[in-house]
Amino acid sequence: MPPRSDAAEPFGRGSVSLRVYPHNELTAPAIVDELCRQAALAASVGFDGVMTSEHHGGFAGYLPNPLQVTGWQLHAMGTGWAAPCPLLLPLRPVGLLAEEVAWLDARFPGRVGVGVGPGSLELDFTAMGLDLADAVPQFKADLPRLAAMLRGHDLGVLDGDRALAGLAAEGRSVPLVTTAMSPAATRRAARVGAGVIYDGASSPERLKELSAAHREAGGGGSRVLVRRVWLGDPPEAAFAAQFAVYEGYTPAERQRHWQGSGWLCGDDPETLAGQLVDALVGADADCLNLRIHAPGVTADQAREQIESLGAEVLPRVRAGLAATTPVR
Repeated sequence: MPPRSDAAEPFGRGSVSLRVYPHNELTAPAIVDELCRQAALAASVGFDGVMTSEHHGGFAGYLPNPLQVTGWQLHAMGTGWAAPCPLLLPLRPVGLLAEEVAWLDARFPGRVGVGVGPGSLELDFTAMGLDLADAVPQFKADLPRLAAMLRGHDLGVLDGDRALAGLAAEGRSVPLVTTAMSPAATRRAARVGAGVIYDGASSPERLKELSAAHREAGGGGSRVLVRRVWLGDPPEAAFAAQFAVYEGYTPAERQRHWQGSGWLCGDDPETLAGQLVDALVGADADCLNLRIHAPGVTADQAREQIESLGAEVLPRVRAGLAATTPVR
């Protein structure tokens, strides 16, 4: 495993990040406050970064504006990185998204990442006057351009944008990952120099196959392993309800690769940390993104988990990663 210094970069190898979700039992202003409070708490207890993700119409646990929320969180955090991940790329003009990401990076240099996916919920597209059937073709067409623009390349008529042009002048890029649950998707990411982010339930054995496809296609970006965790007595009813939601819109072909519900729970932080390290190595992934939220988990419970994981689990995960050398 590369040295932990890479963890300071968005999606950096060896990093451990937290996915932060809105608590829809709160009012909108209180949700915003809590999203920022949890992001700042996560950074203070040792998480390298945070992510937020997109759905529309109040879909439980998701946001319509994760890029905007990322800016609020970065301001609140002080240190660490943040990323909207995943954004639904077919809902946005590529040039507009690239400009917005580049300017956020100009405000918080080196602390911004972005993840994108095609989307799969009908509501997200009908709300925008779009057709879900067009999502994947549009995503395939837009991804290469977005990847190039986040390096400051192929700007076309946007070549006068100071933030985008600055990326090329500085010889750097905004780190980009894409959702990928098939070998074809990982190869697509590799071709444009993007990393990949996996779902939270697929078995390490399946993900290792996807990682191999990404690597063989020349993929240079990170491979992000997502795992849902809980230290202590888990709120099983909330977890079961969230899992049922995922089952409702995930194709059966993908579900056959799931390993149970994807939750890793237990009272022993050493065991939990070991399970996370084993999953990362087994999937041939580079970094971890942890999730603790589900509808029914209160803001107080979430903050308690963040603190407990930071104190008890993260140091053990880092020690386990430092002692492990995955086959490269």
